[in-house]
Amino acid sequence: MSAPRPRSRIQQKNRELILDAALEVFSLHGFRGATLDQIAEGAGLSKPNLLYYFPSKEEVHTALLTGLLDTWLDPLRKMNPRGEPLQEILGYVHRKLDLARDFPRESRLFANEILQGAPRMRAAIEGDLRQLVEEKAVVLTRWMETGRIARVDPVHLIFSIWALTQHYADFDAQVRAVLGPDHDPFAEAGRFLETVFTRLLDPAH
Repeated sequence: MSAPRPRSRIQQKNRELILDAALEVFSLHGFRGATLDQIAEGAGLSKPNLLYYFPSKEEVHTALLTGLLDTWLDPLRKMNPRGEPLQEILGYVHRKLDLARDFPRESRLFANEILQGAPRMRAAIEGDLRQLVEEKAVVLTRWMETGRIARVDPVHLIFSIWALTQHYADFDAQVRAVLGPDHDPFAEAGRFLETVFTRLLDPAH
C-alpha cells in the first residue's frame, strides 16, 4: 500500500483553520450543540470545503480530541522517577495549572467529552491514559514506601491534581467573578496549591 500523499501548504492551513474554529465551537456548545455550519463560519470556509477535509462533525471532534489527549498526558509523562519526589509532584501541579491557563478551550472540550460519558475517547482513556496513571502510581508508591513523601492513595492524588488545576479553566468565569478584577487566579492558585500539596505530602505528618 502506498503512503498517503503529504498535504499541501494550503491543505494544512485549512485543516488548522477548521480545527481552531471547531475548538471554539465545541468548547462553547459541546458536541451536541455544535454544528458544521458554525465551524465552517468560524473557519471562514464554505461547508462543502469543510466537508472535503472532514466528512462529518464526528471526524472533526475526534481529530481535536486525539491531539488534545497527547497534550494532556505530557505533563504527567514528565514526572521523573529519579527526581526529588515533592519537587516532581509540585512540578506536575504547576505544569497542569499552566496548561489550564494557556489552553482553557481545550480543557473545556475535554471536560464536555467526559461529562457525556467519553463516547469518543473511552478507548484512549482506558488505554494510554490509564496505563500512564498506573505507571506513575507505581513511582508515587515507591516514594511513599521509602518515606520520602507521606502515604496517600497515589491514583486519587493524581485525580486531586487534575481537579484542583483544571477547575481554573473549566470554571474560569466563576473564579474570576468571585475573586474580582484585581486578582490573577493562576498565580494565586499556584501558591495555594503548592502549600496544599506540600503539607499533604510532608512525611513528618
